[in-house]
Amino acid sequence: MATTDPRDVLLAHDRWATANLIEACRPLRAEQFVQRFEMGPGSLQATLTHVLGTMRGWTDVLTERAERRARLEEREHTLDELAGLLDPIADELAAAALAGSPDDVLRPSRGGNTYAFTRGGILTHVTTHGMHHRAQCLNMLRHLGVETLPMSSVMEWMLMAEPVK
Repeated sequence: MATTDPRDVLLAHDRWATANLIEACRPLRAEQFVQRFEMGPGSLQATLTHVLGTMRGWTDVLTERAERRARLEEREHTLDELAGLLDPIADELAAAALAGSPDDVLRPSRGGNTYAFTRGGILTHVTTHGMHHRAQCLNMLRHLGVETLPMSSVMEWMLMAEPVK
């Protein structure tokens, strides 16, 4: 059954849209996947790596991990590597995001500063951040001549899901 909880919708849509984008890159030649563009992190490869890296980095905040993991952006990843990372990262993000109340306040530190973010705010940031960068990827695909772009909107996701009863 399709979910109605906004947290579940955000998480499921984010995973679905990112997976669609990864699959849309499969027909590209290797040089197209890394071709530089004057937008976002600069290439499909860099942008998808950044999206997944952001999901993983904020999961570390949500779980209050004592030592953050190395950023995914520290090295280049192949399309197959990124495809293999999506489900484990999305699973871990979902578990962490749903582990407490959206009102929980988390206090991560970075660069000598401590911040206060709610669990719900972090989830909203991560999923809208992904949408922002997926839109850049769609534009990159257009510039590469891809005519049939992958579905990516929440409306498309809802239309593809099992109807709510």
